[in-house]
Amino acid sequence: MKLDAHQHFWKYNPSRQPWINEEMKAIRRNFLPEDLHPLLIQTGIDGCVAVQADESTRETAFLCDLAIEFDFIKAVVGWADLASDTLDADLDLFASQKKLKGYREVLQSKPVEYMLRKEFIRGITKLGKRGYTYDILIFHDQLEAAYHFVKKAPEQPFVIDHLAKPNIKLGIWKDWKKELALLAEREYIYCKVSGMITEADWKKWTGKDLQVYLEVALEHFGPNRLMFGSDWPVCTVAGEYEQVLEVVERFTDALSQTEKEAILGKTAMEFYGIH
Repeated sequence: MKLDAHQHFWKYNPSRQPWINEEMKAIRRNFLPEDLHPLLIQTGIDGCVAVQADESTRETAFLCDLAIEFDFIKAVVGWADLASDTLDADLDLFASQKKLKGYREVLQSKPVEYMLRKEFIRGITKLGKRGYTYDILIFHDQLEAAYHFVKKAPEQPFVIDHLAKPNIKLGIWKDWKKELALLAEREYIYCKVSGMITEADWKKWTGKDLQVYLEVALEHFGPNRLMFGSDWPVCTVAGEYEQVLEVVERFTDALSQTEKEAILGKTAMEFYGIH
């Protein structure tokens, strides 16, 4: 199965997506399964993983409802306040949702101390006991804190979103590579080859600009812990869906068929338990 392991749906509301600034006004509209499905068909993608874009229980319910309605949505990554004293009850609300495979918070917008709190670690542990994955959404300058964070939950399946958002626009990668390597040493941590073109120069990026970041990701994680994600529709501020996929497909052309299939679907299937 060929999978897009990272994309979003939303009914646009400025109060729910405040991060969509004036520079990103092209995505200030609704993006729903009816918009994505034709792109998946055109590019030969069999299904997708819908990831939260709004920090609310409402968001989790919204994505789960879409996953029930549309078969090509193979998994959902929802939201929960992991440090909440009501976390168990909050998770119970969605315990029957079979396509709900994991959770995520927007850690990139929070101070690094946030993920190191004992309450947050307690919440991560509860996710693991219930069999849920966790998507780590951070910027490259939060990698050191993330390293200390994941050490506190050694049995929790983690995946790093968007390669931890290295500074592709300025071509900075050496420190990012060193810090990413520390997380990659832990076999329970995976990484998404996603979100790259929005960290590059939106108007001038080329596949060559992304090459070193792809090479580092492959070196550190290997194909069995890497998964392709489009980050649609956010990616459309810098390029088309087909362009995002083409970058990864061209890169994986140099690999064996088995390795290519892992990055383009099998890894995500195994990580999220998609059958």
